Amino acid sequence: MTATECAVCHAGRITAEGYCGSCGRKVPSGRDHLELDLGALAGVTDKGLRHARNEDAMALATAESAGGPAVLAVVCDGVSSSRRPDEASLAAVQAAARALLAGVRAGEDLAETSQAAVAAAQRALADLDEPGPGDAPSATFVSAVMTTEEVTLCWLGDSRAYWLGSGTGAGAKRLTHDDSLAGEMVAAGLVSEAAAMALPGAHVVTGWVGADSPGGPPHVATFTPPGPGVLLLCSDGLWNYQPEAAGLAGLALPGALTHALVTFALEAGGADNVTVVLAPFPPRAPKSGEKSASPATT
Repeated sequence: MTATECAVCHAGRITAEGYCGSCGRKVPSGRDHLELDLGALAGVTDKGLRHARNEDAMALATAESAGGPAVLAVVCDGVSSSRRPDEASLAAVQAAARALLAGVRAGEDLAETSQAAVAAAQRALADLDEPGPGDAPSATFVSAVMTTEEVTLCWLGDSRAYWLGSGTGAGAKRLTHDDSLAGEMVAAGLVSEAAAMALPGAHVVTGWVGADSPGGPPHVATFTPPGPGVLLLCSDGLWNYQPEAAGLAGLALPGALTHALVTFALEAGGADNVTVVLAPFPPRAPKSGEKSASPATT
């Protein structure tokens, strides 16, 4: 999805960082800013203001399950210190979304399906690996399958899921915990989250998908929404600037506004890639003309 020719000098030598090898100009990438709207859920991913490329990726899909309409989403954030992090995140969301969609359609257990999706992402990144300097291609991972009854979440790393409630701040809560040095310190009761995030290395992840993954099982959790509301999946490019669920709800609601959240992150500094997916609960069946078959990915 990256340009193979410079639009200015038409040279075909584009560096891995996205610059023309002849004239040195930045070559726009098809992934710099992408939007997906399936009607029942929507997402936006943006490279931010300081990165040369977008190493985030997302996949969205809708389906009919035995119990009615269902929606699913995957967000991955390529680990910048690894090789080919932009390709890693895209390969992971594509593989995971296919596995989730197949499981939902077959009526399989959603917790088991979610773990199978992580395994599919792991295999995709193992296939992407090749000898070279740096760590093997890797990415953080968070997925959600929402039915008319509950939400099944699965994650590794520090991409997050939030419940935003049905009104500004109403019932808003964070649904995942981070696999990171900061997250481990908070879980151990050593420091507050605010203090942990201010420490050097706070964002070093301790869980991810990739050939050199630590090997522990992914986290799986179910959440039963108390009523109408909106599920949010996001990368740390958003929550770095607003980690509190109530604050995010105030930005996104009413209306499930993905653009409002991305614009907020960019105006707050845009130091990282940012990805936002919003899925209103309860999910609705796709309307005529809305995409519902193969997962839409960026």
